Amino acid sequence: MNNQLTAKEREHLAKVKDLPCSVCDALGPSEAHHIQQGQQYTAVALCTDCHRGSHNGWHGRRHMWKLKKMDEVSALNVTIKRLLSR
Repeated sequence: MNNQLTAKEREHLAKVKDLPCSVCDALGPSEAHHIQQGQQYTAVALCTDCHRGSHNGWHGRRHMWKLKKMDEVSALNVTIKRLLSR
């Protein structure tokens, strides 16, 4: 499998990372959380805490996600809406 990103994929991920967090609205820069590895266009903008935090993060106990009643698809929806409104 080719792990090289295309120029368009790099550009898209840079735009995602420039957004606020799609869960808690923390100001960017954000991290790009991939819903499925290798699929660059379904990356979600997340702050470090909502992405990797042991308490709030997707890769932790997901407290903030539960509080906001969100899943990956609803966070992706926020990311896409923000990208399109720029």
